[in-house]
Amino acid sequence: MSEALVLVTFLTVIVLLSLAAKRLRVPYPIAFVVGGVALAFARHLPRPHVDPDVIMLLVIPPLLYGAAWSTDWFDLKRNRLQISLLALGLVIATMAAVAVVVHVAVPEFGWPLAFTLGAIVSPPDAVAAEAIFERLAIPHRVAAIVTGECLVNDATALVLYRFALAAAITGTFSFAKAGIAFVVVAVGGTAIGIATALLLEAILRYIVRRGFSDAMIVSVIFLLAPFVAYLPAESLHVSGVLAAVAAGILLSRRSTSFIDSEARVQASSVWKLLIFVLNAFAFLMIGLQLPLIAEALEPHARDYALYGLLLSVTVIVVRIAWVFPATYLPRLFSARMRRTDPAPPWQQTMVLGWAGMRGIISLAIALALPYTLDDAPFPQRNVLIFFTFCVVFVTLVLQGLTLGPLIERLGVTETSRRAKREASLRIRALQAGIALLREEEARRKTPLEREVADRILEEYRQRINVLRGTAEVDESDEARESRIDRTLQKEALAAERRVIAEMRRGGEIPDEIYRSIEYDLDLASLRLT
Repeated sequence: MSEALVLVTFLTVIVLLSLAAKRLRVPYPIAFVVGGVALAFARHLPRPHVDPDVIMLLVIPPLLYGAAWSTDWFDLKRNRLQISLLALGLVIATMAAVAVVVHVAVPEFGWPLAFTLGAIVSPPDAVAAEAIFERLAIPHRVAAIVTGECLVNDATALVLYRFALAAAITGTFSFAKAGIAFVVVAVGGTAIGIATALLLEAILRYIVRRGFSDAMIVSVIFLLAPFVAYLPAESLHVSGVLAAVAAGILLSRRSTSFIDSEARVQASSVWKLLIFVLNAFAFLMIGLQLPLIAEALEPHARDYALYGLLLSVTVIVVRIAWVFPATYLPRLFSARMRRTDPAPPWQQTMVLGWAGMRGIISLAIALALPYTLDDAPFPQRNVLIFFTFCVVFVTLVLQGLTLGPLIERLGVTETSRRAKREASLRIRALQAGIALLREEEARRKTPLEREVADRILEEYRQRINVLRGTAEVDESDEARESRIDRTLQKEALAAERRVIAEMRRGGEIPDEIYRSIEYDLDLASLRLT
């Protein structure tokens, strides 16, 4: 009964928090972290005991795979130096700074545990960043650097976490051995990820070639992909997270050549829902455990809360102190870099420094800490989780809510430029379609073929007019005509919906046919938005 109550409570709270996020116009990770705190004060709720291995398996691989899937490979290459300095250098610097602060503030934290905590809270979170960026007119390059950094530094931090945890378990640590092992683990994990992506691609191509493919099968295979990459890598003692990241990047780049539109749309929806639910799961799960954690910290819970605040300030200050030298020093020593990649204005660098929200990755790693160590309770486990939650809460709420006003204050928004660029790229694609139809004009023999081609050409021209109306600041006659055309199309689609709905209510149309027509109408409506 308690499991059923947890599930019902979990789904109900997700709905309520999602509605609150929409109403207050805040990114959903912020609503979830606040909801987790509120859930901690709810009485008479069961406090579930979750297997740490289950957390690590069910949360980490799909989140990193999903982030890798949406990463722009060319942006990753274009900004590789800046991303490397943040994803490697900043992660290590943050881990070291947090370790020093917590070791000094809480003497019972030995160095292995201190570095374990540093590895847990060092990586900013890609999911939190993307959820916040989609509501802001953030410069494209800043968003690309933060997204690429979050993708790589999650993997870096998880590898460092494994080494720190091993040191906490064994009580010994060697920098030389760790350095060599780091390279082996990273290269091995990446290689397994690439092999997994190529294997899944071969399977999907075979299915498509034999005519067995449909959107449901493809979606299930994509759901399996992060686990198919992660589990073999972990069993071979290399990086499963890097395997999931490598598989996600490669499959994303190559999938356009063997996945059809319906499968792509459905798989995208499945992944958005999965990432959304996993975020809610981690934040609400820690909310259910907070009362037990706080009880274990008594009578020093207030002191630990202050230490958590100190650690939050540490990760924020270290990031700001790092991004300015990392941005400008390489260009100071490289004339070629100054020519090919001029330094951005300090305002953009400041936004980059403030965009260091921690999120679900740190929470999931903390929740995945083992309960026991050599048949004894894992030392300071509750304190580690509590400190992690403090850092996530402060960075998400403070930085997440102030990032938008900071961008506006510094004047680095680029909404209109982004919209114009997207419109121009869409127009180029549509013009390519028109050019192809015109090239094939001579091959059309029958009046019906010519009539259909003319209708498609006219539709393409109308779509270009709509986009040009979007791209222009002043509404010309052509733009006004496009706007009217789009309005009329929407009204016609609404009329179609009413008719098929009436036929469905009257029993004239089976549900199977109704949903097929409804799906086509949905796609047509999405094209007009």
